[in-house]
Amino acid sequence: MLEDERKGLMKPGQDLVVAGLIGRPGTRALAKGCREELSRWFSQSYIKGITESRETEVSRHLNDFRELGAAAFEPAGQGGILKAIWDLTGACGVGAVFWLRRIPVGQDTIEVCERCGANPYRLWCGSCLVMAAENGGRIVETCENLGIPAAVIGQVTGGIAREMRHGEETGYLERPKEDELIRILGQEQASELLRGEEWAKSEA
Repeated sequence: MLEDERKGLMKPGQDLVVAGLIGRPGTRALAKGCREELSRWFSQSYIKGITESRETEVSRHLNDFRELGAAAFEPAGQGGILKAIWDLTGACGVGAVFWLRRIPVGQDTIEVCERCGANPYRLWCGSCLVMAAENGGRIVETCENLGIPAAVIGQVTGGIAREMRHGEETGYLERPKEDELIRILGQEQASELLRGEEWAKSEA
């Protein structure tokens, strides 16, 4: 296997940044595919608002992020934000420590995932990036000015361990699993519901 060109770009001490809300295409697809179940808990207008929601395309600002010190990045897609973190750290040959609660996630994503039995951190993402930078705060500030939710969620570390913290609990990121959307709805229905999502076309 050829060595990934990003190796050496991520270094211990850099900030780990997520720009964009996680799980948006997956949330919209679950809202459509599980509409009957969700209607027991939410109004039709609320569900419709979720299915018709759209967000700013984060990747269009990638050059701006590079100028602000983004050394390496990974777009989050199928498999969710946890797969993107796994892929980025693996490609660069480094470890990381990060906090789940710092990852930007919409309240509607949390609510839909709770009712559908899905893990929002393993749910199909769209306009969302995970990046490593010397000063992640500068990228977060720029994102806020652009109307893009963003946060420093942790740091790059030496070694290869991906330490994941949730409240008082500490665990280690596992090898990526099947995307929650596919697990719940199946590949065929997931692909059909994702049709029209620009960033999902190449993966569905």
